[in-house]
Amino acid sequence: MNLAERILEALPQTQCTRCGYPDCAAYADAIASGEAAINQCPPGGDEGIHRLAAVTGQTYAPLNPTNGIETPRSVVWIDENWCIGCTLCIDACPVDAIIGTHKRMHTVIETECTGCELCLPVCPVDCMLLENVSGEASGWDAWSASAAEQARLRYASRQARLSVPVVAASSLPEMHKQSRVQAALARAKVQTGNAED
Repeated sequence: MNLAERILEALPQTQCTRCGYPDCAAYADAIASGEAAINQCPPGGDEGIHRLAAVTGQTYAPLNPTNGIETPRSVVWIDENWCIGCTLCIDACPVDAIIGTHKRMHTVIETECTGCELCLPVCPVDCMLLENVSGEASGWDAWSASAAEQARLRYASRQARLSVPVVAASSLPEMHKQSRVQAALARAKVQTGNAED
C-alpha cells in the first residue's frame, strides 16, 4: 500500500471538500505529494491530525481554522413541508444518502449521511436542517472506521454510477445493451463491496 492509500485510510471519508480538495482521495494524494498540510480535515478533527502525522511522519499542527472547526457529528434531515422536489440536494450528495424524485418530496437516509453539508447551500427553499447525532463527541470520537469504510464504498459506487453515460436503451444495438448490463453488474459489485480483483 503506497503512502497516499495509507493516508486515505486515515481520513473519515465524509467527502465534504472542507480540506480544499474535491474528495478525500484528492486530499490524500495532495498530502502524499507534499502539496497539502495534514491539518485541513475538520471532520477528522484533532485525532485525525494525529493519525495523519503518524502515517506521514510529519509534525502535528492544530486544525487550520481556514478549513473549519472540529464539531460534533451532524446529519441532515429535510423538512417535508417545505421540500419542492428540485433534486439539487440529490445531485450534491457525494454518498447518495438522499432519495426522491423530481417534484416529489425527498428524504435523507440518516444512517448513510456523512454530515458533509454539501446539500445545504444548494437547497433553494432552505428546507434542509442539521441535527447533532453525537452529543459532545467530535472528530473520530463521533465517527468510526466502519462508518468511514461504508462512506468510502458509497462514494465509490456513486462515482461509478456517474461515470456511465445514460443513453436511451431503445437507441442501442443489442451488443451495446449487453455492455450496459455488464456495467450495471460491475457497479452493483462495487456497491456491495464484492468486486473481484
